[in-house]
Amino acid sequence: MVGRNVVSLDDLSVNEIRALLRKAAYIDTHRTQVAHTCDGRVLATLFYEPSTRTRLSFETAMLRLGGKTIGFAGAQLASVTKGESIADTVKTVSCYADIIAIRHPKEGAALIASEAAAPYDVPVINAGDGGHMHPTQTLADLLTIQSRFGRLDDVTIGLCGDLTFGRTVHSLIETLCRFGHVRFVLISPEELVTPRYVLDRIDASPTCSYVEVRDLTEVIGDLDVLYMTRVQKERFFNEDDYLRLRDTYILDAAKLALAKPSMAVLHPLPRVNEIAVDVDADPRAAYFEQVRNGMLMRMALESSVLGDTLPGYEPAVGKEIAA
Repeated sequence: MVGRNVVSLDDLSVNEIRALLRKAAYIDTHRTQVAHTCDGRVLATLFYEPSTRTRLSFETAMLRLGGKTIGFAGAQLASVTKGESIADTVKTVSCYADIIAIRHPKEGAALIASEAAAPYDVPVINAGDGGHMHPTQTLADLLTIQSRFGRLDDVTIGLCGDLTFGRTVHSLIETLCRFGHVRFVLISPEELVTPRYVLDRIDASPTCSYVEVRDLTEVIGDLDVLYMTRVQKERFFNEDDYLRLRDTYILDAAKLALAKPSMAVLHPLPRVNEIAVDVDADPRAAYFEQVRNGMLMRMALESSVLGDTLPGYEPAVGKEIAA
């Protein structure tokens, strides 16, 4: 995994993803031991659109590993306002940093960045590109599901809300299809259904299946995981359409009463009003656990692509040597 770009999780094998999950679990219980893993390293966070959790998570991950961070939070703070291209910005930053995390509102921006950084041997991690992919959020999702159920297969997962523009949803579905034996329940209004290319990915899996429904209450009792999403105002060109769809699905205590006692509620955050605050105290609420897991997975990923060994960590024999 050393020196690899992570534009999507297709860049990693299933065994490499499992290795990252094990590393994250190790990091969580060995904070002091890993605190100098990335001493002397510099992470650059190039965030062309607003972010709280993802940017701070990337930066905190590097700081907790002993490294340092540089970067910008918002296109208005970068030379893009002067007309500089993504490629030129990345080439410049590659002269300063050992690793780059980039978020951009346009699909494909992370791929462009990875190609620009290649001559400098600086790995690029996609921190979200438009409505396309968000691989490190998916890693946080996987760790949360695994920690709750002890597995990533033989589960029924409901994904609810904006399934058209929700890059976290697309990444999660496509990755879980690689593990197999997952039943997807796709819950959305007609205007925000799952894109065809994502459905094709499910169809291509011999052990995964999906149904599309409109009513959350009809299916919530069947779910092991409910993945809520917000309707994203920034993806709409027409504010009237956004306002009409914003409140389509709201998870509250009454709806949660219909769910299994073991169900886990996930959300990539930020939320607007799609999960009522009174749900936070329910033990099934796992979305702030996701935030913590996101930091752990980014610590595992950053150290892995940099080739910095976690002190005391022993890879699983025959499975993680290449990672």
